[in-house]
Amino acid sequence: MTRLRALAVLMAGGLAACSTKAAPVATATFAPRQRAQIVHILRDAMRKDPTILRDAIVVLQADNDRIERQAQRSAIANRANVLFDAGDPFVGNAHAGVTIVEFFDTRCPYCRQLAPMLERFVSKDGNVRLVYKDFPILGPASELGSRALLAAQRQGRYEDLRSLLMAKSSSDLTENSLRETAQDLGLDWPRLQRDMNSADVGRKIAANKNLAQALGIDGTPTIVIGEKIVEGADIATIAAAVANARHDRSKLSVGMSTSRN
Repeated sequence: MTRLRALAVLMAGGLAACSTKAAPVATATFAPRQRAQIVHILRDAMRKDPTILRDAIVVLQADNDRIERQAQRSAIANRANVLFDAGDPFVGNAHAGVTIVEFFDTRCPYCRQLAPMLERFVSKDGNVRLVYKDFPILGPASELGSRALLAAQRQGRYEDLRSLLMAKSSSDLTENSLRETAQDLGLDWPRLQRDMNSADVGRKIAANKNLAQALGIDGTPTIVIGEKIVEGADIATIAAAVANARHDRSKLSVGMSTSRN
């Protein structure tokens, strides 16, 4: 263990108190006299070289990031059957090798900006499936939009209604404006209203919220690709994540083929 690494581990006990995500560090094995000596060594070292503290924090943060990524992969794997639910609305290739899952809110301005770019990417790629997770977190109008979309799915018009709602101003969504939009699309408005208020639609939204909480998702848009939650919802980052997922899948297929032979 290097001197920096040793110092970082010794400091972890104190730094962990400053972070709710820090990994637990065993310190109970040190006797009081030993702890006092360690503290003295640390203070002397940091006084002579203040960069030790900065470097130690970098080491600890890297460890925390690794632990979080492992927990994230585990959470996604444990909930794969819910995350990749065949009953969810989607666009793209139903048999695609890579699936993009988007948690979105109809009133989220960033979701609105991303929507046309993501749709073009999926259409151009041809071997990607984009699954929508309605995740209303911005108030009653968001809830109204999500319920309307899930109700429209029962009439086979989810994507048509979504395209129109995502193109409107976030302040435009009311029940009256929704009725006009639905009728313009030729949707059965009385049926849409009934389905919007149905227990099944309510349960679906609750399930999406519970899934988001389990995965540590608290904002929109949030993208999940493979076993990873993508940081930064821009097309370049998403395209890179899709390429990585495709590469990982290819390596897994080769490994399975080799093991069988």
